[in-house]
Amino acid sequence: MDETKWYVVHTYSGYESKVKANIEKIIENRGMQEYFEKIVVPVQDTIEIKNNVKKSVQRKIYPGYVLLKMVMNDETWYVVRNTRGVTSFVGPASKPVPLTDEEIISMGIEIPDFELDLDLGEIVRIITGPFEGSVGNVKDINHQKKTVTISLNVFGRETQVEVDYHVLQRM
Repeated sequence: MDETKWYVVHTYSGYESKVKANIEKIIENRGMQEYFEKIVVPVQDTIEIKNNVKKSVQRKIYPGYVLLKMVMNDETWYVVRNTRGVTSFVGPASKPVPLTDEEIISMGIEIPDFELDLDLGEIVRIITGPFEGSVGNVKDINHQKKTVTISLNVFGRETQVEVDYHVLQRM
């Protein structure tokens, strides 16, 4: 079997959850579970205040889009593309283009599970987030929280920043 990759489909706005449910139902009916690993509508929990009442609300991070981790072949393309509510795959001329690992990580959809092989004092670069492109040296490693404290030069001053493993690149 081919390797699964992340793809994005464009949907009618407001139909993201319905498209996800429709694709899942078709997969189950056709026995195609081996070709689809995950179907995600990325949401974010936010607090909304209305009439002085706080309410937790889930907002779609990418309205109009559904992400699928799947094996791409003619049959899976056909199933997804012809699902009610799907307008197209994201890519040139609606040709599906898989997302890169960096895109997946920066979107927060999937964080790879790996052991960090860094030493104190080692030079690293931050590859995503507010300090993207910054270079600093490792001051502390917290394996339980999967974070690293890095000393960066920010506006001419040494600043300690705690970041997750997955945003670092060895120099």
